[in-house]
Amino acid sequence: MDYSPEVLTIAQTIQLSLSPVFMLAGIGALLNVLAGRLSRVIDRARTIEALFPNTTGPDRARHAWELRLLDRRMTIINRALFLAVSSAVMTCAVVATLFVAVLASLHIGQLVAIAFILAMVLLIASLACFMIEVSKSMQANRVREELMR
Repeated sequence: MDYSPEVLTIAQTIQLSLSPVFMLAGIGALLNVLAGRLSRVIDRARTIEALFPNTTGPDRARHAWELRLLDRRMTIINRALFLAVSSAVMTCAVVATLFVAVLASLHIGQLVAIAFILAMVLLIASLACFMIEVSKSMQANRVREELMR
C-alpha cells in the first residue's frame, strides 16, 4: 500500500502553515494600500499634465518639479508592489513546500526555512520602499514659503 500520512500529521502541517497564511493577509493589505497610493499619484500626475501646457514662469517650473517627483513616486511604488507580490509568491511556495514535504516524506526543512527567510526579506524591502515613497510624498505636500507670508 502507498504511503499516506496520518491525519494528525496533516493537521500539524496545517497548523505550521497558519503563520505564513496570516503573513499573506498582511501582504494583501499592504498591496491594497500601495495600489491605492499608486492610483492617487497617477491621478495627480494626469491633472498636472493637463495644466502644464497652459502654465508659464514659476508655475511651470513648479509643475515640472512636481511631475518629476510624481514619476519618481510611481517608480518607487511599483518597486514596492513588485517586492510585496514576490514576497506573497514565496510565502505561497513555503506553504506548498510544507505540504509536499509531508506528503512525500521529504526532509527539506532547510529549503523551507530559506524560502521563508527570502519571503521576509522581500517583505522588508517592500516596506522600506513604502517608507521612502511616503517620505517623497511629503516633499510635494509641504506648504510653499510664498504662501505662508
